Amino acid sequence: MGGSASLIPRDLLSEYQELTFLSKQEILLAYKRFSELLPKEERESACSARVPKSHILTLPELRANPFQHRICHVFSTSETGDDSMSFEDFLDMLSVFSDSATSDIKSHYAFRIFDFDEDGILDRKDLEQLVNCLTGQGEESRLSSAEMEQLIQNILEESDIDKDGTINLSEFQHVVSRSPDFASSFKIVL
Repeated sequence: MGGSASLIPRDLLSEYQELTFLSKQEILLAYKRFSELLPKEERESACSARVPKSHILTLPELRANPFQHRICHVFSTSETGDDSMSFEDFLDMLSVFSDSATSDIKSHYAFRIFDFDEDGILDRKDLEQLVNCLTGQGEESRLSSAEMEQLIQNILEESDIDKDGTINLSEFQHVVSRSPDFASSFKIVL
């Protein structure tokens, strides 16, 4: 474990602690896990490397998550749009999904993950994609059109406070605030 610490400069490690909800040990473990996703020859410079999305998705913590592609997309700062992650992107993701992150931070990122078309609102199309992710894409698990319409209608009745047919961030955060298990279930533990 001592090897990992020496590859992250002490001042950078302190900065990461200040800017995330992660402890020093969690940051060092994240660095180790991130480095392991890189080819051996790139591991020495993991702080400046980018890991392809395909490698990030091999993490057991993401492999079974129905929103794995959206999670990579939301946390990636890649300018090429390939959803690759830098170490800082990876830390941001782990920080948001940590037990120490606030419910407001978690709900903000959950909203971004669920906003498939990235227009700042959850409309019927986003909600349908959200439900399909949760129920699976197979024929046997897919909802009928009538079931989907009823479910979306129920979600909107419960969440759409201003009755505009969409859910904005504050409406989403209001609903999440009434769900006591949201913060504890919106997490990734390495």
